[in-house]
This record gives sequence, C-alpha cells and structure tokens, in this order.
Amino acid sequence: MPPTPAEERPPTEHDWTTAELPATPQRDFLIPAERWTEAPAALLTLGADLGIDLVAYKRRINRYLLWRAGPAVKANARYMAIASDDLDERWTFQLGPDGTGEGVGPDGRVHKKFRQWKEALRDAS
Repeated sequence: MPPTPAEERPPTEHDWTTAELPATPQRDFLIPAERWTEAPAALLTLGADLGIDLVAYKRRINRYLLWRAGPAVKANARYMAIASDDLDERWTFQLGPDGTGEGVGPDGRVHKKFRQWKEALRDAS
C-alpha cells in the first residue's frame, strides 16, 4: 500500500518546539506551521499569495528546518528553510507547475533545481 500523500495526512494536535521537530519526514501525520511554537510570521503566510493556506513541516536538513506551502507534485509550491539556531536566517525556493524553480541558497547562489538548493542547505550547515 503506498504511503498517504502528505496533504491528506491528519494534522497533529500537539504543539512543537524547535527542539522537538523530527529529523525525518512523518508518514502518519503532518505538522502545520501553526503548531510550531516559535514559527515566524513569514512562515505562517508562506503560501498566502499562491492561495495556499497549509504550510507543513517536512524535515531537517542539518541545522535547517524545511517547510512547504503547496503540494509535492507539479504545482505552485514554495519551500522555506529556517535555521534552527537563528530563526531570522531563512531561504526560500519557488516551484512552478511546470516543474521549474528558483531559489537563493545560503551559498549566495541562485539555484534552478530544488535538489541543488537542498544541497546548498546541507553544505552550509
């Protein structure tokens, strides 16, 4: 049986601190940004201009907390990585419905591929 798509998983009723956010993706529930007690306002409105209300936690990439507004499939989506030790350090990646994307990474480079953007997060940690 395939895993339940992230957007269809039930949201957690638990409030999470930064230290409690898990390192790996959760397969049986999702963590909405509203449940993160230290969530910056910019995260809570990450997808507002795209018409997306749900912003959900994905995983840690070393010191960065990865969040997504929008679906994982080819559609408008925006990712935000927030440094767990400096919540003012944030990086975003915009993904378009045609699969193209763009985002500046902590290396100061503009990345067109999501994987390269995530690698920049990893390497900067």
